[in-house]
Amino acid sequence: MSILGPVGLGGRRVELFRRRLCGVAKLLGTLLLTFLGLLLVTFLIGRVVPVDPVLAAVGDRASAEVYEQAKRELGLDRPLYEQFAVYVWDVLRGDLGKSVLTARPVAEDIGRFFPATLELATLATIIGVLLGVPAGVVAAVNRGRWPDQVIRVVGLVGYSMPIFWLGLMGLLLFYGTLGWVAGPGRVDIFYEGMVPSITGMLLIDSALAGDWAVWRSAFSHIILPAGTLGYFSLAYISRMTRSFMLEQLGQEYVTTARVKGLSEWRVVWRHALGNIMVPLITVIALSYAQLLEGSVLTETVFAWPGLGRYITSSLLSADMNAVLGGTLVVGAVFIGLNLLSDLLYRVLDPRAR
Repeated sequence: MSILGPVGLGGRRVELFRRRLCGVAKLLGTLLLTFLGLLLVTFLIGRVVPVDPVLAAVGDRASAEVYEQAKRELGLDRPLYEQFAVYVWDVLRGDLGKSVLTARPVAEDIGRFFPATLELATLATIIGVLLGVPAGVVAAVNRGRWPDQVIRVVGLVGYSMPIFWLGLMGLLLFYGTLGWVAGPGRVDIFYEGMVPSITGMLLIDSALAGDWAVWRSAFSHIILPAGTLGYFSLAYISRMTRSFMLEQLGQEYVTTARVKGLSEWRVVWRHALGNIMVPLITVIALSYAQLLEGSVLTETVFAWPGLGRYITSSLLSADMNAVLGGTLVVGAVFIGLNLLSDLLYRVLDPRAR
C-alpha cells in the first residue's frame, strides 16, 4: 500500500489533468468552429443581399471602366472561396474594411460607437437584475396571491409591449410633460468633448475626470433609455426567476429546512435562491446579450450614438462593410457571453466540474 498509494494518486492526478486538458481543447475547438460559422454567415449575407458594394463605393454614375477597376480592387472578381479566405484573414488582422458612410475604417467606427451601446446595455441589465430577481422571488413565494398577479401583469406588459412605443411614451411623459429627464442624445451639447475619452463610456469617463456636471448631464440622458431597456430585461428576468424559484420551493430540502425551524427569509433568500444562481446567471447573460444586439430601436428613438444606430444608418446607406462588421462584433460578443456563463456555471456548480 505504501508503494501503490502514491503511484495510484499520481495516476489519478495525471488522468484528471488529461481530462481537463481535453475539456479545454474541446471548448476552444467549439469556439473556433462557432466563430468560423459566424464569419461564413456574415460573408454570405454580404454576397446574398441585393446591394452592390461596388456601386456603393463608386456611385451609380461611374463609368464601366471605373466600376470594373473598383471591383478588382475590392477583390469581388475572384472566386467565392478566395474571397472568403481573404475575408477571414482580414478579420483576424482586425481589418473590417472601410465604411462608405464615414470614410473611416469600420473597426475604428465600432471602437467609437460600441462603448455607448455597452454603457446603455450594462445599466439596463443592472436595473433588470436589481428589480427583476427580487420581483421573481416575491412572486414565487406569494404564488396565486395578489403580489404574484401584479408582478406577472407588469412582466407581461413589459415583455409584450413594443419597445419603440414604450420609448416614445417615456419621452412624451418624463421629458416632454414632466421635464424630469433630459431628451434624446447622450449629453447636452454644451458638455460634448469636455472630458477625455478613456473607456468610451461617458458616466465612467466623467467620474474619472471628476467632472460631476458632465456626469449629471450624461446620467439624465441615459436613465430613460436604460430604464426602457431595463423594463424589458426586468420582465424576462423576473419571469424566469419565478419559474426557477417555484421549482426549488417544492423540493424536499426546503420542507426540511422549515421543519428544522429556519426562518422563512433564510430558507427563501439563502437556500432556494442560492440553488437557482447557476441557471439564473445564464438567463442574465443571455438577456445582456439580447440588449447589446437588440437596442437598435431604442437607440433610434433616443438618438443614442451607439452601435445599433450605426448599423441602421449604414444599412440605409447600403454600407455593407459597416453592417457586416457591426453584425460580426455583436455575434462575437454573444459567443463571449455564452462562454462566460458556461465558465461561471462550472465555477459555481461543483457537479459540472
